[in-house]
Amino acid sequence: MTPSRATSPTRRTVTRAGLLAAGLALAPGTARASASTSASSASSSPASPAVSGLALRLPPPTGPYRIGATTLPLVDPSRNDPWDPAIGVREVMATVLHPARTVRGCPRAPQLTEGEAELFTFLAHAVHGLPASGVDWAATRTHSHTGAPVLPGRWPVLLYTPGGGEARSLGTSLAEELASHGWVVVTVDHPGDAGQVEFPGPRPGRDRVRRTVFLGPPTAGQFRTMIDTRLADLRLVLDRLETLGGPLGRALDLGRVGIYGHSAGGTAAAQALYDDRRLAAAVNLEGYLDQVDGTLLPVARYGVDRPLLLLGTDGFRDARLDRSWGAVLARSGARVRRRQLGDAAHGVFTDYAALVPQLQAAGLVTAAGRVRLVGAIGAREAVRAVRHEVRGFFARRVPAGAQ
Repeated sequence: MTPSRATSPTRRTVTRAGLLAAGLALAPGTARASASTSASSASSSPASPAVSGLALRLPPPTGPYRIGATTLPLVDPSRNDPWDPAIGVREVMATVLHPARTVRGCPRAPQLTEGEAELFTFLAHAVHGLPASGVDWAATRTHSHTGAPVLPGRWPVLLYTPGGGEARSLGTSLAEELASHGWVVVTVDHPGDAGQVEFPGPRPGRDRVRRTVFLGPPTAGQFRTMIDTRLADLRLVLDRLETLGGPLGRALDLGRVGIYGHSAGGTAAAQALYDDRRLAAAVNLEGYLDQVDGTLLPVARYGVDRPLLLLGTDGFRDARLDRSWGAVLARSGARVRRRQLGDAAHGVFTDYAALVPQLQAAGLVTAAGRVRLVGAIGAREAVRAVRHEVRGFFARRVPAGAQ
């Protein structure tokens, strides 16, 4: 890990910045393939999944608490879906990870359902250049236990919003780390934007497993819609948590709430901190704080009065990021801090930090492909560094543990 330092963007960085102008969580070099995907292939069914193959492992959390997992399907009848108006309402899927009283008899949850894994096999290859076969994406198990009862107490809450075109499942490792140390972590999917989302049941206007509308960078208008929709989705989640009943609802300390997000999710997390006084602190994992046309978002234009961590990598840093992050730093004083990971790339803030090196070791990803996605940093070092930065920040700003 290296401290933040000024760098001049290289030609590779500038090219990547153009491809990532909308904040999609795409690795350098992969957006070209997705952008060249024809309209016909974009609308076709995904390739058949690998029914057998390499089973990948997520790193275990280090905290003292076992983890329970509860899925929350949320519906906002006051909004229509911005990506597919035929649905008629806005749906959001969330998973609540919490310290568990016991996990006996409660199975470990899969990272991806069978339906999500089938679609992810296609998307991971089309968007990120990951192998189209040889990996059993449905075989990866989390360290969270479905149906495990919540440990009594009132626990602080952290929201997670993933990168553009990505699903909440790709942030499992960091979410579990935080939950194991005494936070309730609510990971949020933004359907239509998210890579793949499985719903508990059918609804007219959509399939049970819904895919992203993005196979490449969105337009400027789509980016505005994406961020505005995410902000409304996050307000919905906070509103519903305030009315959640039962043991889980009673376990939420909504006087201690933070938010973190990656890429476009980092953009949304920082802006949500500016917009919503219910949020005490935020972590932006490498999300731009401006629109595609360079217009600064309000959080960058006016600054924030609560703590914000800007955490980036040397492999992604460019002039646009420096400009928008520099603006919020200049207007917020000591409330905002910027940190940088060395030998790392944009995907290091996701589960790819642990998964891609396993693919490389199995001969399914080249060394160059690994560097494009997560950087040359070692897997253990990457996971440890990201966990250390995020957990340490929230430990000071939204202290963990029951009250």
